[in-house]
Amino acid sequence: MCIVTSEETQTDADRALKAKHRAMWAFGDYATLASDLIASLGPVLVEAAGVNPGDRLLDIAAGSGNVAIPAALAGADVVASDLTPELLQAGERQAKERGATLEWREADAEALPFADGEFDTVLSCVGVMFAPHHQVTADEALRVLKPGGTLGLINWTPEGYIGQLFATMKPFAPPPPPGASPGPLWGSEDHIRELFGDRLTDLDMRRQKVRIEHFSRAEEFRDYFKSHYGPTIAAYKNLADDPERETELDRQLDELARRGGLDDDGSTMEWEYLLVTARKR
Repeated sequence: MCIVTSEETQTDADRALKAKHRAMWAFGDYATLASDLIASLGPVLVEAAGVNPGDRLLDIAAGSGNVAIPAALAGADVVASDLTPELLQAGERQAKERGATLEWREADAEALPFADGEFDTVLSCVGVMFAPHHQVTADEALRVLKPGGTLGLINWTPEGYIGQLFATMKPFAPPPPPGASPGPLWGSEDHIRELFGDRLTDLDMRRQKVRIEHFSRAEEFRDYFKSHYGPTIAAYKNLADDPERETELDRQLDELARRGGLDDDGSTMEWEYLLVTARKR
């Protein structure tokens, strides 16, 4: 049995990078955003993965429990892991309100503190995609999954609205660390095949969309993400001394939202994601 911990595997540079990520996701109010906008994705992934009562299940980069809580309510024995303690605390409060019992564990997706083959099911919903080193993250997800166990993922596609949001913010955001890969690559079928190779069987990948009806105007979307979403907040913090570029980012986000379906009549948005289910060989 092998348990790898972050303290054993990470360099000082790694720890500094993870501290920045932890702080970024603590900005704003991601727990409210997840409840307002994408609460439906958790049950979608739980159903697609065929979660059963008694399954030992790990939700990686669980945030405030968008997947972990529905899985626990379905009867699974759930561990919700995330790098950001503030999100875990929000998840604990939500779980208590909904009557769900599960374990909350602070953990790095790139160095999971769990044994080889410990889990029947490993899931992540728009979570693992934000760990900077994709291959390491994929390897860790498979390491803790037992042979024959189920892997289930939902990630934003590069071509979809959130993928385009990150492309829009990129010129305004702090530069990525060396070796980091863009998160929306996890929403590419080819990238999933490259990460996991022949270590999976029964691989199924489907592009689907979640309907967003929360916003009435493009400016409302922009202001909501400026106040709630860590990556957007980080981009604006990077522009704190450059009001002209901040205004330009405002303009580009408004334009993106209008292209994404928002106009003065408050049209519905649809955000594309890639749903992946497979078994470990």
